[in-house]
Amino acid sequence: MVHYSEDESRSYLIAELPERERPRERLLEKGSDALSEIELLAIVLKTGPRGKSTLDLAKDVLQHFNGSIVELASATPVELTRVNGIGKAKSAELKATFALGARLASHIIAEKDKITSPSEAAEYLRESFRGKKQEELRVLLLDTKNSVIKNELVTVGLLDRGQAHAREVFRSAIHHSAAKIILAHNHPSGDPTPSKQDVKCTEGLRSAGALLGIEVADHIIMGSRTESRAVDYFSFREGGLIS
Repeated sequence: MVHYSEDESRSYLIAELPERERPRERLLEKGSDALSEIELLAIVLKTGPRGKSTLDLAKDVLQHFNGSIVELASATPVELTRVNGIGKAKSAELKATFALGARLASHIIAEKDKITSPSEAAEYLRESFRGKKQEELRVLLLDTKNSVIKNELVTVGLLDRGQAHAREVFRSAIHHSAAKIILAHNHPSGDPTPSKQDVKCTEGLRSAGALLGIEVADHIIMGSRTESRAVDYFSFREGGLIS
């Protein structure tokens, strides 16, 4: 009876593919843009369980999380190991891969000194809210040149926008001598349309900011793109709710 090593028994199916069709070789030859999410995931996973290719395992993993790379990235190690073929080692590799991606994104964002438009604000905030299943309220502190001083988390699990008291929102802005702020929160439902409470809260915070000499430049609500919704955010300034 032939005994395979762990690596041999798990990877022989992917090796049966013509070399130019293997994900790793295609990545090296054509670049990452030429690969699907499943193929990229297969490279990270390296091997599949006995009798199943790495591509099949990658497909199973993505299907387990509703075909969403965002849900996969936000999954806990325990949730990852519920997929057949994903143990502690592979779950750790997946978490490390997504963590590196998030850190790279944060470094790229950090190099962008100024926020001069709602779309730039949304780009800056996107990683902060990605995969979050609870509402979070954040405040971007800006100086007189619109350079970001700090991305401040104010509250988590905010169900009532009325809980966003001015002292919590402006405390850090005062401490860091910010000239203006951008309010930001997410809608886990994916629909970034502001509620009446969102509008009312923003008006109240703008009034408070005026008394403190700190402008509320915008309020960005982050959601998600759909076939009928081209952008994943709502800007109060773009929407005419802040002039």
